[in-house]
Amino acid sequence: MAKTLIFLADGFEEIEALTVVDLLRRAGIEITMVSIMGRKSVTGSHKITVEADALLEEADFEGADMLILPGGMPGTGNLFECDVLKEKIKEFHDSNKLLAAICAAPTVYGRMGLLEGVRACCYPGCEKDLKGADVQTTEVTMDGNFITSRGMGTAIPFGLAIIEKFMGKEASDSMAEKIVFKC
Repeated sequence: MAKTLIFLADGFEEIEALTVVDLLRRAGIEITMVSIMGRKSVTGSHKITVEADALLEEADFEGADMLILPGGMPGTGNLFECDVLKEKIKEFHDSNKLLAAICAAPTVYGRMGLLEGVRACCYPGCEKDLKGADVQTTEVTMDGNFITSRGMGTAIPFGLAIIEKFMGKEASDSMAEKIVFKC
């Protein structure tokens, strides 16, 4: 079974994080919600508090196949300020392991210099921080080891793209049908 980690920081976009968690768990992909805040209770940008599964120092990076960043403000900025997380992102990138981000969060990868020559998308207005990327305006952009998406309204296609990456298009299409997405 594929194993993923999704990172929560105060100010994260709730829909972007929890839609992905829900879809991946329905598909049988292991996803651990990891708080970078030093406490498991994390409050999103719309004042919805979520209990993470683990703290950053408890996360099993060695066993993970993908790191996922939800957007939201100031959540994205909080993710970028987390040096431990950025070190792990760099390690994943250097090992060609999978990295995904939605909304403003692809800018974390861009500001780290990881998107050079990569097709990527993000929330409108954040494109300048996709440094070196071939900026796209599609709902979801998959290129190499990156999956990026544009915002809350693209959270379902983003989650389905992650399912497709691990389980194939048929599994992704089946999940879309089960949740009555674009039927």
